[in-house]
Amino acid sequence: MSRSLPTTDEDLPSSPLERAGGRWLQTLVLGTATWIVALSLLAVPLAGLGLWTPWLILPLALGVAAASGWWAHGIPSRSLPVWTTALLIAVSAGAGIWSAATHSEQVLPRRDSASYLQAAISMAGTHERLITVDPAEVGGPDVLDIEGITLDSPAFYEVGDSENPSVQPQFVIGPGAIWSLGVWLGGAAGAMLLPSLTGAIGVLAIGLLTARVGAARWSPLAAAGVGLLFPVLHTMRSTYSEPLAMVTLGAGLLALVIAARQGMRGELGRAALLAGVLVGGTAFVRIDGLRETILLVPVAALALAQGQRWARPLLIGAGASTALAFGAALWLSNQYLGTIAASLVPLVALGLVLALVTAVLLWWQKRGGAVPQRISRLMPQALAGAVVLVGLFLASRPLWQTVRQSPDDPGSRVVAGLQLRQGLTVDGGRTYAEQTVTWLSWWVGVPALVISLVALAWAARAAATRWAEGETLQAWTGPLLICAGSTVATLWRPGITPDHPWAERRLVIVLPFVVVLCVMAAAYAVRHLSRRAPVAVAVAAGVALVAATLVPTALATWPHRGERVELGELAAVEGVCAQLGEGDVVLAVDSRAANEWPQVVRGQCGRAALSTTGALRSDQEALAAAVAATNSAVTQRGGRLLLLAADSPEALEELGVEPILPALDTTVLEDARLLERRPDHLVTLPLQVWVGSPS
Repeated sequence: MSRSLPTTDEDLPSSPLERAGGRWLQTLVLGTATWIVALSLLAVPLAGLGLWTPWLILPLALGVAAASGWWAHGIPSRSLPVWTTALLIAVSAGAGIWSAATHSEQVLPRRDSASYLQAAISMAGTHERLITVDPAEVGGPDVLDIEGITLDSPAFYEVGDSENPSVQPQFVIGPGAIWSLGVWLGGAAGAMLLPSLTGAIGVLAIGLLTARVGAARWSPLAAAGVGLLFPVLHTMRSTYSEPLAMVTLGAGLLALVIAARQGMRGELGRAALLAGVLVGGTAFVRIDGLRETILLVPVAALALAQGQRWARPLLIGAGASTALAFGAALWLSNQYLGTIAASLVPLVALGLVLALVTAVLLWWQKRGGAVPQRISRLMPQALAGAVVLVGLFLASRPLWQTVRQSPDDPGSRVVAGLQLRQGLTVDGGRTYAEQTVTWLSWWVGVPALVISLVALAWAARAAATRWAEGETLQAWTGPLLICAGSTVATLWRPGITPDHPWAERRLVIVLPFVVVLCVMAAAYAVRHLSRRAPVAVAVAAGVALVAATLVPTALATWPHRGERVELGELAAVEGVCAQLGEGDVVLAVDSRAANEWPQVVRGQCGRAALSTTGALRSDQEALAAAVAATNSAVTQRGGRLLLLAADSPEALEELGVEPILPALDTTVLEDARLLERRPDHLVTLPLQVWVGSPS
């Protein structure tokens, strides 16, 4: 029996039309991913220096797209049957159209998607990454020296001093740069549609990856399964970073497979270099892309141990793009890096340890070291058994573990509030990380998890057998190792506030991996059984395996098929903006106003905005004094201080504001925030704003 990854496509057709289909789809995926990384890199100096202007960037983006397409087109491709090409296009386009037609309108930065959108709006309007604030616009430097008066708000950090203040967006620059193009072309509504486009290309990338590892005729099913996953659909509907990361990482793994097949042929390792650039460059759009980049180290080590020269350009590309991405983050997102240092530093340390161990092992091999033959013979079975044991270990965690973090962490207070409202035992320190395999089962079903675990164990055994026999590893070994390692790390420590469906964003690598493994298992079953049983039996087995994955996935997503999360919020925000006049300085005076409105007023409304700290709001006398001092400074400079409340008018009443004017009173629908069960509906979210000027 062949030890290569199971496939039903040993002899793919090679007519001109079939070659063209595979080539152009591959060019689209690899070119788009290259464009995302390249444009994110260009955004660093241009937005860092205040040159992010539409007259410069839009033509430049077109030029980068052309260059990226040219570079990608030179990478060797594989033919695809015409009907496979047509189905891949239909599935990916369908996923994009579906998510675009049901896209969210998350504008107030209550969650990451709106934070990315507001960063994009700011970049589009101010032409720079840091949001420079003229102290004169808020009443002068003395206002910023008042205790408790700040430019700071969630996802937007105040930096600099009172003489030269700025606001730094929280996350890395890539999403803000890409979504800002949509702001220029179609306003905030235009930016909201771009994730559907990039997400569709991400779905296509996974389909092409499935085809490239040996199941071309099954690849549309893999793409369809990924497109049906609700966590994927959820992120494609809004301006998250995941749709961009799905393109860069999916394309990077595709290029890695091509590199392993081509070696140093095909434009002298162009595919290997591009694979490294794309996987490492994922850190331009998501800083935790470092995890997958680190996993390139053992992949390269295995290749180097077998004398595969493509590992060198792979490491060069990954090292260069990762260094540039982290340099950009240190310059333009240093406050964010400081907040996640507890997670980031161990990850960097792990990378250094892996690099050191790899170097030692390669040195040992070069000096004649080798694994004893008796251990090599046991390696395939041992590795397959280890995969199963790790899977069972992760699945069993709820039986013996309750994961907690510091109760002083801000996320702990959020969790405690959710537990109280949902009638659960209040234990805000819980992260629910032991439940991550259960989270997977919500969206693909338990049978799919079992099938994927068996398939992963089989693939690990097949790769180890190749290694033990001294044969070149299968081309799919790299993506398998990276996805498996990323899956284990994510399931062990998801590192996100555990309210659903937002928490499922952490599964956007894990769940597609499960789907692809199940589809590959079906392909193998059909191929294997067709040699030993009637064709009808083989086909039935394949259909059963695919159905065990796609049917539960579709049923889990069905309740969310037409959801429009926070629909109407964009119009609501624009209505508030229309009520603000030239020279108004808006001060958020209650908790919800401080959390949601400062950057919206500053960026989307184009008006000066200030906020208050929690400590100041808890002291009514100090708050009143700070408001009076701010009002005096703003008035002296010819402006008008406008106090804004979003919890209730009570904060304005306590400050003696008359009259209090309602500026917004509407209701939208948002995702239910659940901790211990799969969300299947939306809940109401009231949006209310009251404004008034202090006397």
